[in-house]
This record gives sequence, C-alpha cells and structure tokens, in this order.
Amino acid sequence: MKLQMLAACAALVSLSAGSAFAADSITAKLSGPVAANTKFIAGGAMFKCEADTCVALAPTSSTFAASTCKTIADKVGPVTSFGGVKALAEDKLADCNAKALAKAAGTTTLAKQ
Repeated sequence: MKLQMLAACAALVSLSAGSAFAADSITAKLSGPVAANTKFIAGGAMFKCEADTCVALAPTSSTFAASTCKTIADKVGPVTSFGGVKALAEDKLADCNAKALAKAAGTTTLAKQ
C-alpha cells in the first residue's frame, strides 16, 4: 500500500513539473514595433503583440519551436530574439526570419520544380 501511495505521489509531482515548464513565458522580440496591438495563435498558444514584443499568453510544451518563430515572423515581421528559459539558436533564428525578410524586401521565393 505504501509503495502504491509513493508511486502516485511521484506521478503527481512529475505531472506538476511538466505543467510548470509548459507555462514558462515565451517571448519574441521584433525588429520593429507592430502597427497595432495584435493577437494570433502560433505553436498552440495565443500570442499578444504590443510595440516590439510578442508574448505567449498560455504557452504549451510545443510553443518553443522554430516553426512558431516562423509563424510570428510571417505575421508581424522579423524576430530579433525568441525564447523563454532558453533562446532559439542564431542559425534557427536566421531561418525563422528568411521568409519575413524576403516579404519585407518585396521578393518571393518560388518552389523548385
């Protein structure tokens, strides 16, 4: 009986720790301010953008991802930093911004046939 109770407590603690990590703030700093306050969903979370900062209101465990950064850059412009507890690596940040920078420059990239 004591072993079952100990196992149940351990499971509860590990679930709580996972939820706490998922709730860590995810922030994207933009290269320039947004024209108007904006809200959109990216990476399973609602992002609220004001001035030059977008913050995930309720991030999930999948919010911190390069694909989320790409969605943000596509919606509101190039991202200068993206992260929470840790930051997105420089090479992934450059990849994140590639489409947004091309869009800002007025060029488009066609898929190879």
